[in-house]
Amino acid sequence: MAGVPLAAAGPLLDRLRPALLFTDVDGTLVGRDGSLLADLDGRPTLAAATALVAAHRAGLEVVPVSGRTRLQLREACRLLGLRDAVGELGAVLVRGGQAELRWGAAPRELGATPAEALERSGALATLLEAFAGRLEPHAPWHLGREGTALLRGRVEVAEADAVLAARGLGWARLVDNGRLRGAYPHLGPGPAHAYHLLPAGVSKAGTAAAYLAARGLAREQAAAVGDGPADLELAAAVGATFLVANGAWAAEAAGDQPVVTTPSAAGDGWAEAVAALLARMPAAQPGGGTPAGSDSVRSRP
Repeated sequence: MAGVPLAAAGPLLDRLRPALLFTDVDGTLVGRDGSLLADLDGRPTLAAATALVAAHRAGLEVVPVSGRTRLQLREACRLLGLRDAVGELGAVLVRGGQAELRWGAAPRELGATPAEALERSGALATLLEAFAGRLEPHAPWHLGREGTALLRGRVEVAEADAVLAARGLGWARLVDNGRLRGAYPHLGPGPAHAYHLLPAGVSKAGTAAAYLAARGLAREQAAAVGDGPADLELAAAVGATFLVANGAWAAEAAGDQPVVTTPSAAGDGWAEAVAALLARMPAAQPGGGTPAGSDSVRSRP
């Protein structure tokens, strides 16, 4: 299904009771070089920062759900004033300062972490061998991982999963985490993608659903925003899913699930998604107050 433009998404979004926003980080909340204060081309912008402050003031909780590691997310959350996070595409849940590894179908006897199990089982080596010249570790960001192996290249995930299954490693799967901006011509023509090798049964959606249940929040109280296929998994756990403009290409992977696309890319698009949610929070309804400082992001499509 093609994405639903934000301007036409009113009937879908009006069903929400927003309390929490799961957000991807790179290419969604932040722009070039991982900066909150830059767009994808490196131009200065305050859009995402202003929207984040407005979300804080309105009581819309923001929870990063990212491919980043636990330590990377801990530092990002400290800087952004956030508390909880989901790392490594659902393999790591951080709540209230405590981290939990989600193993899925990974054999626990193969290591102290799912990432160790993926390496020691030969699953990682199998893919690197089968797709030599098309797939490689996403250095240097592949280091320090507990739940997944991080790769980059140009492969079809269905083909990779078939290779794993044929080697008796069907408990592992490859997930496309979106396009990379860097140039990697040695990996083939066209844009390279980031991929995560992770245990079957582990996903952003599964961990997000478990997090919402633990918090006592209903599906319609949560939304998600991202920029790639891995973020669309969250549609199974939340009331509405947004793709920022630079990730709108992935909407076709959503199947029958409607996905809202923002007019703008990265942080500017993130601010547009936040504005749509803040406009539907109780304080924004007739008779309710408007949180101080949030007027600039409260235009309702």
